[in-house]
Amino acid sequence: MVAIALALAGYFGYETVEAPENQLFGKTLYAGAPTEREVALTFDDGPNPPYTDRILDVLQQEHVHATFFVVGRAAVAYPDTLRRIARDGHAIGNHTWDHEHMIVDTPAGIRSELTRTESAIERITGQKTDLMRPPFGARDFAVIDQAHKLGYHVVMWSVPLPRDWEQPGDATIATRVIENVSGGSIIVLHDGNRGILCGKDRGTTASDCNREQEIGATRDIIDALRAKGFRFVTIPQLMGSTVSANR
Repeated sequence: MVAIALALAGYFGYETVEAPENQLFGKTLYAGAPTEREVALTFDDGPNPPYTDRILDVLQQEHVHATFFVVGRAAVAYPDTLRRIARDGHAIGNHTWDHEHMIVDTPAGIRSELTRTESAIERITGQKTDLMRPPFGARDFAVIDQAHKLGYHVVMWSVPLPRDWEQPGDATIATRVIENVSGGSIIVLHDGNRGILCGKDRGTTASDCNREQEIGATRDIIDALRAKGFRFVTIPQLMGSTVSANR
């Protein structure tokens, strides 16, 4: 019983300190100004063709700009998709080189994860980014410290993750997001799976990279939130609104 109690205490303690809004380890962005009728749609773990490309088609049709937090090794594997993200006017963020759990890494390892991805993004797109999101949202003092030393804004989220990686259906994904949105919300969807390169990484199957449901969910989220009077912004735009609201 004691072991179970300690395990539960450890689990809930971890969940508390790693909550996206927690500022214990250093400053992060988890939401914009609550008085603004705007939301930021973000995507993690890509690029992952053809699904990222099809999401980009939806965003283009809906005239929405989003923010894509890309995994470095996937960016290098699929440079054309990354170039399209930039060309279409979306913001790009750093989601590390290989989506490893950064809190088990050394400070030097953390820097390497970020700088390798930073170099790849700049080489492929000609753009630099000052946005990063730690894989799994996991962070500690070392992760935040190294990110800040490299000039990054650490971006979390405010809408509970819809567990879209479980592929529960596009309508379910959309509903889980829509019912939790308020002014300044940051939404996370996944256009990839931890940067996995299906067909290239040993032991992977097509289903490991299947993000078909994200496509319909993205359109449903946009349509529903627009009907509620929300407008869509990138993370840099959201940050600008937050600064203005706090003046």
